Amino acid sequence: MLRILIIGCGDVGLRIARQLRGRARLYALSRSPGRRAELRAAGVTPVPGDLDDAASLGRLAGLADAVLHLAPPPAEGAADPRTRRLLAALGRGSLPRGLVYISTSGVYGDCAGDLVPETTPARPRSARARRRLDAERRLRAWAARSGARLAILRAPGIYAAGRMPGERVRRGLPALRPEEDIHTNHIHAGDLARLVLAALFRGRPGRLYNAVDDSGLKMGDWFDLVADRLGLPRPPRLSRAEVEAAVTPAMRTFLAESRRLENRRIKRELRFRFRYPTVREGLLGD
Repeated sequence: MLRILIIGCGDVGLRIARQLRGRARLYALSRSPGRRAELRAAGVTPVPGDLDDAASLGRLAGLADAVLHLAPPPAEGAADPRTRRLLAALGRGSLPRGLVYISTSGVYGDCAGDLVPETTPARPRSARARRRLDAERRLRAWAARSGARLAILRAPGIYAAGRMPGERVRRGLPALRPEEDIHTNHIHAGDLARLVLAALFRGRPGRLYNAVDDSGLKMGDWFDLVADRLGLPRPPRLSRAEVEAAVTPAMRTFLAESRRLENRRIKRELRFRFRYPTVREGLLGD
């Protein structure tokens, strides 16, 4: 039976586990003793360890045939030492044959609303996106050395029933006027979980994939849909200067980038079909 190790087994990881239960032997790195009962209930064997503590990762060597790397980088710094420690730990035993990494579409930077295929050069503007690009580069170099099949999914705004900007809408924070608004991109957590498995089993070696649905919304329209879904008033539309004055610095970084991700590659190469092709369907069910 195929042995699969999940690194960062949160919402998406548990969705993957539900799809694979009975079809693979599942393991998940777990730094929190309080979560281990939840993992076992999902059919996943917890492996104690912490990506921030290299000495705790010894159990990972030779453990799995495939690795699903869903863990984010640290919240600060220019690089991703967590991915570096993970690869060092995996290198101490027989290597996995395949690895899928969930990165971010933020590595593309601002594209002024242009259509963005996977061949677009990465030009990250935020420190968060630069850390993700560092992880991508480390993984690609490792795959080239080891011969492991690597697929990288560049995911945008991941949403689900419990993963919407509901608090932002409840607070009545403003959105940009349509003429100043930015393009955003989305993927339902359930579809992302299915896409990880499609990339694992069908992805081409070393391939990048935009993990995005067909929504094609601007940010204010997304907030309007969330407000409608929650039965709340739609946010007011204000000028860019007024919105930037009202939101957090982190939100301002999102307002500075606009792009429309192309998803033909996942449809053509991975033969992927969305369960939730747009956020309109995704907000209605989970």
